[in-house]
Amino acid sequence: MAKTEVILTHNIVGLGGESDNVRVAAGYARNYLFPQRLAVPVTSANNRQLESLKQKRAEREAHEFNTMSELAKGISKLICVVKVKAGDDGKMFGSVTAGMIADELKHQFDIALDKKKIHLEHALRTLGEHEVELHLHGEVKSALKVRVESLTPVVAPVETTAAADARTEKPHTEKRGKRHETESAQPAEAKPKAAKEGKPAKAAKPDKKPKAE
Repeated sequence: MAKTEVILTHNIVGLGGESDNVRVAAGYARNYLFPQRLAVPVTSANNRQLESLKQKRAEREAHEFNTMSELAKGISKLICVVKVKAGDDGKMFGSVTAGMIADELKHQFDIALDKKKIHLEHALRTLGEHEVELHLHGEVKSALKVRVESLTPVVAPVETTAAADARTEKPHTEKRGKRHETESAQPAEAKPKAAKEGKPAKAAKPDKKPKAE
């Protein structure tokens, strides 16, 4: 396939930035780059445009750096919530990808972020909070908190009836035993004594008068 040299007049991801001299397929340059004014052929006349193109590139990169630096400060304070399907035990069906996080950032905060800037070592497969690294710019990195939640509430394990009965019976048995021990510890004479003390005292008989002689 024939190649040709061109000078880029705009930044093209994966190819280069303004003022870069790159080799591309001749058909790609002829049918796309030149009609879209994204590049110009390498000629002595076009070479004189390099200085203005370099200045344009420096201004663009400075603007992108400032924009992404401000975004990094704001996005680090956000919590992006992603809802997924999960079983009653909390186990997820599927996983959370960079594309899903990018969609939620747009939906929740109106932040348009290329999913390629969201760096996941592996897809998120567990519920809870995760910290995801963002490569916003060549010199700007940040972190985003992502909270993965279940669409249906996770059901807590239910205590069995037998276990509940055992817990309620135990203190009741101890209480009865304690009362039994208290009663048995009481002196045997206590009851008769209490009964004896409960009777009214008999009145004392008056002394007999002495008989007259």
